[in-house]
Formats: sequence, C-alpha cells, structure tokens
Amino acid sequence: MKAEHLLEEIQIMKFQCALLAVKDIEVSKRFYGELFNQKIVLDLGKNVTFDGGFAIQEDFAWLLDLPADSVVSKSNNMELYFEVDDFDAFLKKLGGFEVLYVHPPKKHEWQQRVVRIYDPDWHIIEIGESMAVIARRYLAQGYSVEETAKIIQHPLEFVELCKTGKV
Repeated sequence: MKAEHLLEEIQIMKFQCALLAVKDIEVSKRFYGELFNQKIVLDLGKNVTFDGGFAIQEDFAWLLDLPADSVVSKSNNMELYFEVDDFDAFLKKLGGFEVLYVHPPKKHEWQQRVVRIYDPDWHIIEIGESMAVIARRYLAQGYSVEETAKIIQHPLEFVELCKTGKV
C-alpha cells in the first residue's frame, strides 16, 4: 500500500518553473519587466516569479548552502526562449538597452529570425520571430500548406492551425 501511495504522489508531480541565479534582483526585475514585458506574479524579496513561467533568485549560493564561488557566471549551457510577433519592433526596442549580444540577429534555415543576448547575469536569452507569424506570412504570399510546412520545417498540422488562426 505504501508503494502505491508513493506512485500516486510521483504521478501528480509537475514542473513549476525555471529559476535563474542573479546578483542584483532589482536590476534583473527591471531587465525582464522592461525589455520582455514580464509581469511579476510573486515578489518575495530575493525571489521573484514572473508570469512567463520562470523565476529569479538573489543569493542563490546562500539559499543552497553552497560556497559563493560555486555559482558560475556565463556558463553558456542554458537559455530562456521568447517569441515575438513583430521581430523588427523588438529589435528596435532592444536597441534602447545596453546588452551584450551572443550573436547579432540572424535567420535560420527554417526562416525564423532570432537574436541571442546575455541578461545582466550572463544567462543566454533567445528571442525568435513567432513561427506562427512566419507560417501565416508564407500562406499569405500564396504558398500552400504543404509548401509552407516544408519551408519552415514544421508539421503540416501546425501550419493548418496557423491558417485557421488557432495558433
């Protein structure tokens, strides 16, 4: 019976959010609020959760009872990913912020324009043009659902949903 109870608990476990270690919670709150329009849903002082499904934590090493130098900066092994409908407008907005680019804006073979930047604590942030916007652009130019799916390297079902406005 105890094993069955444990199995039930495991089945109800769900992912809550990613958490980024930050040096200055106020700087990071402004960065994500002003540049990415993230709204704070819970502010506990040194821990802040945004409506986008991620959180930031100041004094992360202290929280975990680890040596301060064990939290490394600029590890380049993880990123947050955002999509925007108007990529050009975002790039214009980004120009008003002091950021270090991982790479300048570029276009992938699936026709998505992306840019990657570092946040104030050297976490990688990717901002990509919405794949639904790209699909609708090709459809509006007269490409068929099949042609569009091939060009943007996405399933037919995704492109069909874009065509009907359900994505």
